Amino acid sequence: ICMQHLATLGYGIGPGGEITTTVPYFAVGVIHLISAAVLGFGGIYHSLLGPDTLEESFPFFGYDWRDKNKMTTILGIHLCLLGVGALLLAAKAMYLGGVYDTWAPGGGDVRYITTPTLNPIVIFGYVFRSPFGGDGWVVAVNSMEDIVGGHIWVGTLCLVGGFWHVFTKPFAWARRAFVWSGEAYLSYSLAAISIMGFTASLYSWYNNTAYPSELYGPTGPEASQSQAFTFLVRDQRLGANISSAQGPTGLGKYLMRSPSGEIIFGGETMRFWDLRAPWVEPLRGPNGLDINKIKYDIQPWQERRAAEYMTHAPLGSLNSV
Repeated sequence: ICMQHLATLGYGIGPGGEITTTVPYFAVGVIHLISAAVLGFGGIYHSLLGPDTLEESFPFFGYDWRDKNKMTTILGIHLCLLGVGALLLAAKAMYLGGVYDTWAPGGGDVRYITTPTLNPIVIFGYVFRSPFGGDGWVVAVNSMEDIVGGHIWVGTLCLVGGFWHVFTKPFAWARRAFVWSGEAYLSYSLAAISIMGFTASLYSWYNNTAYPSELYGPTGPEASQSQAFTFLVRDQRLGANISSAQGPTGLGKYLMRSPSGEIIFGGETMRFWDLRAPWVEPLRGPNGLDINKIKYDIQPWQERRAAEYMTHAPLGSLNSV
């Protein structure tokens, strides 16, 4: 999955999600290979030749697990590094070549994010949304402006928190509340990593903005909707009246109404009626899918993308159990 992440950063990718060159991926691979060799050499050196303790020769790098002030200083340094990383992504998106935006007109393209969302009500509104139903918690983000703005907020908060932990000592209540031992720090770290892992898994499964479907494959609802769309296009070319045709249940075979009155794709995919995806949004109007657009404005790239997503649904292993 590393190459897809490089592509989302705008490296080696062009309009429509087409890979234009693999040179950046090769270069990054070589850099990682050299870095791995340096890390391996450093590990061997410190295991066999380096000093047993660092307190005497390099006191800055020496620490005791029970030294509460040193532990919070290390925490602060790590927060600062995370903050710098988040701001680097924002800088890449805004000034250093841009990032890939799957919502760009024509099926996605690399573009600069010139006006990131900095409104705290919008950014933190994602955090306080319900994780259930259509609200979708932070996974519901569907614009690169919000993603980049969120990274600016996260980077700033990480830097502020990092400096706070570096230049202050833990309060009395914090000294009493936490267990100050190596095993406890390991457990805290594993808990934090598990939260991040679960969040990332939700993003990769449901979100098609941070994880563009051109690179990671479609979401489950997206694959279902693309199947309905593909057969609608086929049957419309064969002469079917897609606006009035009925299925075996008496509901619309190709199009029907959602619970809120919007025009949606009919059939089994009706349960995914609130899907938002770059290939289908141009066909919507103020009342859902626009019948005139579906009859006269479907573009070849939309047909190709829907056909690809229909045949690459992420549900095969689940359905065959």
